[in-house]
Amino acid sequence: MTSKHEVKVGRVYDERVRGDGLRVLVDRIWPRGLSKEKADLDEWCKQIGPSTALRKWYGHDPERFAEFTRRYRVELEEPERAEALQHLRDLADHRILTLLTATKQADISEAAVLAELVRG
Repeated sequence: MTSKHEVKVGRVYDERVRGDGLRVLVDRIWPRGLSKEKADLDEWCKQIGPSTALRKWYGHDPERFAEFTRRYRVELEEPERAEALQHLRDLADHRILTLLTATKQADISEAAVLAELVRG
């Protein structure tokens, strides 16, 4: 089943804008220097973030993104992460969903991988 609504990717440091819909942080670690109020989140889905080992190996190196995506998709088959992914899909069925990350390059982050999977 594909999502009925749009799934976007953004940075958690960016202010909420019209059309964001539900703002969900998908990083495992809380963003440095950001208060909960300033983040203006609807949800923090930390259990879906990549493992510490994978995150450190990747280091947001654009040349490693394809391999990161492959390894992360394997991690997403683990029960807790698979359940969290289904939760994001369910959210996207009902309204616009913006997946947020603290990384400077959101387009090569776990949020981008998740958005592609949630969109179907």
